[in-house]
Amino acid sequence: MTIETLTAEQVMSRVLVAIKPDESPLMAWELMRRADVHHLPVLDGRHVLGILTRERVAASWSGGPQEQSSRQVRTLLQGERRPVIRPDTPLARVAAAMLDAGCDALPVVDAGGLIGLVTARDVLAAVAGRVRSTQTPGEVVTGMFHLEPVLPRMPSPRGAR
Repeated sequence: MTIETLTAEQVMSRVLVAIKPDESPLMAWELMRRADVHHLPVLDGRHVLGILTRERVAASWSGGPQEQSSRQVRTLLQGERRPVIRPDTPLARVAAAMLDAGCDALPVVDAGGLIGLVTARDVLAAVAGRVRSTQTPGEVVTGMFHLEPVLPRMPSPRGAR
């Protein structure tokens, strides 16, 4: 296997943590933190709406936990134009698509929807000769757990119980 013959399917990350479009930026941040990932595919079923990055969540952060828990991550994807790639896309074309789109992760899709994600780290690992050879199917996990933010309690008026 040479760098010239590698495809997206051979280098992609197969086990993904994803988020639904109606979840909050607070949930996205916590998923990224707990799973130690920098990219979250935003999925409507298996259809990819976009890729949410830590940088985008951080840049859009305003207010406290209550404000973040009342917004939806779909609003953070507005104006994003991210190409998708097929499993058989040659690695050189994957890298070119990342450069052209100015992004560091691309979703890999087939007729059934999202099957993987190629990140800049995956491309670098392939160039370094560190391709993980696996033919096992991947897994897309949405909502590994559900978080409910604990908001500060407001003081009750005197005499009210």
